Amino acid sequence: MFFCWSVVVLSFWVALCLDPRRRWPGRLTLPETPSSAEEDGSGSDLAVVIPARNEEETLGETLPALLEQSADYARLVLVNDRSDDGTGELARKLLAESAASETSEVLEGGDPPPGWSGKIYAASTAVKALIEAPGGSAIRWFLFTDADIRHPSNSIRALRRIAAEQSKSLVSVMVRLNTESSWERLLVPAFVWFFQLLYPFRSVVKDSSRVAAAAGGCILVSREYLEKIGGLESIGKEIIDDVCLAARVKAAGGGLWLGFSRTMVSLRRSTRLGEISEMVTRTAFDQLGYRYWLLLLTLAGLFAFFISPPLLCAAALALDEPLTGLAAALAMSLQTVKYWPAASHYGLPPRYALSLPLASCFYLWMTFLSGWHHLLGRGETWRGRALGPSEH
Repeated sequence: MFFCWSVVVLSFWVALCLDPRRRWPGRLTLPETPSSAEEDGSGSDLAVVIPARNEEETLGETLPALLEQSADYARLVLVNDRSDDGTGELARKLLAESAASETSEVLEGGDPPPGWSGKIYAASTAVKALIEAPGGSAIRWFLFTDADIRHPSNSIRALRRIAAEQSKSLVSVMVRLNTESSWERLLVPAFVWFFQLLYPFRSVVKDSSRVAAAAGGCILVSREYLEKIGGLESIGKEIIDDVCLAARVKAAGGGLWLGFSRTMVSLRRSTRLGEISEMVTRTAFDQLGYRYWLLLLTLAGLFAFFISPPLLCAAALALDEPLTGLAAALAMSLQTVKYWPAASHYGLPPRYALSLPLASCFYLWMTFLSGWHHLLGRGETWRGRALGPSEH
């Protein structure tokens, strides 16, 4: 039995390693410097939108980085999404001290409609204000970015460069997440790796592929396609709003680009397991379409293919089954090789390439919790705020 199991697991990892779509997309990286043709570029048709909830800790570093790029956008709007810290006051202070104060403003967000994500409602509030403001008809692009993300210089030009050169209607960046704590080093690279496994970046950027995805922390989208899909209102009740936005844009005929950035960084820290768990449990069951049979299949797949290789190696040693041990060891070797680029992307030591089975244990548990919470009617939460029980 163990031998057959180990052969199946080995076959899975061989197939995964041979799949060209799921090779680590190292070349899909945001340019760090603009081309010479962009140096005199105008940002008169672009607006920056920043939904911010309880971001006082990071805003002092992230907002100035965008204000320094004021030549590359016409307006910047930060929406204080009902924060209960000093986010709004700090944002106004930073804007007042900036040379870009005349083209920037802070709006106070209101209560979202029932079922809406507060973040999407805050962003839609900004979009409406920008369109209705004098000169709003000239806005052709919107850059949605989280308030905890520190942009490198020229990031807006780099995003537009990709949109222009590759004729893309939506450009999104998977920013570098924090890996300072032990939990982050274990779980963050695995999160990004699993995301890339579900939504291969190489397929996302192909117009002929139906695979669509985006990373919500940084999304540049054309106004044309935002209006074609019915605006942000069309995804207001979606839990995984970034992926849904990308899917609707692609279905409407727009091109997508999704890649990494070495210098665009999230300053949010998750020092506790519970903080990462909340992020996963909020989205996992929604990703599975609220289908319990698919939840069970996913849990079984996580255990069988991602957690079991080291267990099979141990069982082979205990039972003295060399062929089982050989197949399991080969499977674990391929798993390590496949995972290494994700660990390396975050600058982790080589030993972290062996950590995927352990990380998978936690993701199995968090995926189970997502379904369990839905069964109990707890609904989803975002940033400590309940969205209400799902209607699915």
